Amino acid sequence: MELVLLTALGVGGATVLGAVIGLIFKKLSHSFSDIVLSFAAGVMLAAAVLGLILPAVEAGGGLNLLVVIAGIFAGALCLNLIDRLVPHLHKLAGGEEEKHNNANINRVLLFVAAIAIHNLPEGIAAGVGFGSGDTSQALLIAGGIALQNVPEGMVIIGPLLAVGASPRKTFLLAALTGVVEIVGTLIGYFAVSLASAILPFALAFAGGTMLYVISDEMIPETHAHGNERGATYALLVGFCVMLVTDVLLG
Repeated sequence: MELVLLTALGVGGATVLGAVIGLIFKKLSHSFSDIVLSFAAGVMLAAAVLGLILPAVEAGGGLNLLVVIAGIFAGALCLNLIDRLVPHLHKLAGGEEEKHNNANINRVLLFVAAIAIHNLPEGIAAGVGFGSGDTSQALLIAGGIALQNVPEGMVIIGPLLAVGASPRKTFLLAALTGVVEIVGTLIGYFAVSLASAILPFALAFAGGTMLYVISDEMIPETHAHGNERGATYALLVGFCVMLVTDVLLG
């Protein structure tokens, strides 16, 4: 349990780390942030497939493949529903340099709220990994999500500062989005620990949420600033790093 709690703090703390970096380096180039986010997307892609979906397939009996497929789509549809209610990242990140009026402030606060809401299922994915009992895979999944949270924390800073929020308030809002992920991690862990029968579906559900985030949010964001080739290779590097790490850890 101590390891789960420490990992939850690490996953949520990665957003805080990103916020600190964003405050220190307020003018980081899009090219740099796109490369970092693409690398994180590759890591998350490998974690979703190797750490969640394949173990889900191996965890059940004859009809398990159908359960896994249902879980993947359920996870994606869950985030799709959230996305319709509260758009995220590339749908709200634009316009941070508009005039500081009330409409723009509301837009930025909606952007921060969207990140916080989307962090809950990401945290659940990390917790489900621990609930499976495979600690090494769980740590790889959590590491992939944490890597994604660093640039996400960086993304929050610019829009908030642009609409006149103080650095202190900006940091606190970014930190709160990380706290949501800590809560999600604990929910995922306890849910699977208390009901091991749902493990294949829960693993696939978590994998589906991660695949949705990668395809719908991370890749479009990294391809929005004219650096598609660099972003693509960064994703492949991230995937291969995760693949090698998974093989070495057995």
